[in-house]
Order: sequence, then structure tokens, then C-alpha cells
Amino acid sequence: MRSEAPVRITALTVADIDAVCALAAEIWRAHYPAIISAAQIEYMLAQRYNPAVVREELARGDLWWDKLLVNGRMVGFASYFLLRDTGAMKLDKLYVHPSHERHGYGRMLVDRAVTMARACGCDALVLAVNKHNAAAIAAYAKHGFAVVESVVKDIGGGFVMDDYVMRLDV
Repeated sequence: MRSEAPVRITALTVADIDAVCALAAEIWRAHYPAIISAAQIEYMLAQRYNPAVVREELARGDLWWDKLLVNGRMVGFASYFLLRDTGAMKLDKLYVHPSHERHGYGRMLVDRAVTMARACGCDALVLAVNKHNAAAIAAYAKHGFAVVESVVKDIGGGFVMDDYVMRLDV
């Protein structure tokens, strides 16, 4: 059930980079301590939400960032990119601030990624989710994603991502 507040999803811009990096840090520090170590959280935030990294991603032609605005305030975001030679798009990031969960906003972000995947001629949307992130796994399953693979990926710094790969046919 969606909130009655005005909600919009628009493309992230260069002017939004600091805000999205701050929002990511807030969400990650609230959500992930029960799943991964504080050291890994900080390591991954530095890897993925460094303003220079986001700026480079915004300049790519095959990667998109969206921001979710409620009453004009950014409370969520997603990013997705084409997986070359696979016919799929990867939903790389999808986060909604804990104070705005369970309002249908995650579904709105997934739907937007599905629309882009179809527009790009993809037949699937895929994602990786930590095997211990039960809430996210359940949410993705509710939206039609299914586990297709189990992977462990070394991300450097002595850390790994222990994930399920999930797929949604689009």
C-alpha cells in the first residue's frame, strides 16, 4: 500500500551525488550490521558510493541511476546496467530508507528497472543479494525473482560477497 505523499522516480543527476552517497551510508549502516561486519560495510561503501565512482557511472551509456523522491526528498535509489552478451540487465543497487519501507517504493523501483530492461531488449533482470539478507530475498521473491545461482566473490580487502543470484524474466 502506497503512501499518499507525492512520489516520483527520476534520473539521478550529478547534483544528487553527495545526497545519494549520504543516503546509501545511512541505509547501509542501519541495515547491514546483522549481516556483514562494520569493517566490510565501510569498505563496500567506499568502493560503491564514492562520489567519483558515482560520477563515472552517471557518464556511462549503459548504466542508469534513479532516485525515489517522496515529498521532494530522496528516500531511495536504484541503479542497473546492461550485462553485455547475456540479454539481461543487472539490478545492481536498490535501497529504500527504513522509514519509508513497506509503502510499495521498492516495487516502483523494480518496475522502472523492468521497463528499462524491456526497452533495451533484455529478456531478464538479474541481481545479487547476500544469502543472509532474508528480508530482501523475500521481497525479491514476492516480486517474481527466483534464485538461480549461489556465488562467492572476492571483493578485495579480505572480504567476500556471499550471494544468491536471482532472476526475473521480463
